[in-house]
Amino acid sequence: MYPVPQDEPRGVNAGQPAGDARVRRRELFDQEIRRHDEHFRAATAVRPADGVLDVGCGAGQSTRAAAHAATAGHVLGVDVSEPLLAEARRLAAAEGLRNVGFRQADAQTHRFPAAAFDLCISRFGVMFFADPVAAFTNLGRALRPGGRLVLLVWQDEGRNEWSIAIHDALAPGTPPPDRPAGGGRHAFSLGDPATTEGILTASGFADVSLTGVHEPVCYGPDVETASDFVLELRDTQALLARLDEAQVPAALGRLRDTLAAHTTADGVLFDSRAWIVTARR
Repeated sequence: MYPVPQDEPRGVNAGQPAGDARVRRRELFDQEIRRHDEHFRAATAVRPADGVLDVGCGAGQSTRAAAHAATAGHVLGVDVSEPLLAEARRLAAAEGLRNVGFRQADAQTHRFPAAAFDLCISRFGVMFFADPVAAFTNLGRALRPGGRLVLLVWQDEGRNEWSIAIHDALAPGTPPPDRPAGGGRHAFSLGDPATTEGILTASGFADVSLTGVHEPVCYGPDVETASDFVLELRDTQALLARLDEAQVPAALGRLRDTLAAHTTADGVLFDSRAWIVTARR
C-alpha cells in the first residue's frame, strides 16, 4: 500500500524538496515489505522471454525486478501517480534497463493491447479498484491465453497487527474507516479467499490459488521515521480526519508510544499476513 502522495512533505521530510520526500517515501515502502517481496519474486517466476504487465507499480521496484529477469522480453509498469512513475523511470534508467516502460493509467479502464502479455503481476496494487470484476476482466484481456496472474495482497484486517495497532492508537473504540460493501477501494478488499476467488472467476480466470505469507512489516529504523511514514497511509489520514483538532496531539502521542513499543534491533516491526494469489487466463 503506497503512501498517498502529498503536494508538500511533512514530518522529518519537512523543508526538503518535494522530490526528495518522494524518494524517501519510496525507500521506506520498499523497506516496509522487503520480506514479502522475496516471496513475491519467487512466485512471479519471470522467464527470460516473458512480456510482463505490472499493475500499481508505484516507483517500480517490482517492475525493474521483472525487467532484469525478462532479458529477452518486455515489461510495462502502470500506476495512477505520475510523481511515482517519474521516480520509476529515473531508477530504471540508472540501472540501464532498456526493456521496461512506464505509463500513467487506470488499470481498470485503460485499453491495453489485447493478448500482449504472458504475465500480469501486482504487489499490493489491486485492492482499490472501484469495480474489481471490471478491472480484472480488463487485465485478463491483456493476457495471452494461458497467461499467468500473480498478486500480493493483504489478508483480512484482523490478521494484520499493523492496521489494528495504528487504529487503536489513533481512534480507540471507534469503527474502522469505511469499507465499501462488495470489495474494492480499501487495503483489505481481497483478504477473504472466497471473495477473491469469486472476483477472479467472474473475470475469466481459472486455477485460482492463495498461499499465505506471514512476515513482519517494517516502518523504518526508528520511531521518528516510522511516524512520518505511518502518517501518510490512507487509513491513518482517514482516522485523523475524524478527530477534533484538540484530540490530535493526544492521538499522535499514543501513536508514537505504539511505534516505540514495536521498535526492535531490526527497526519498527509489526506482524502482518498477506496472500500470494495466482491464477491463469
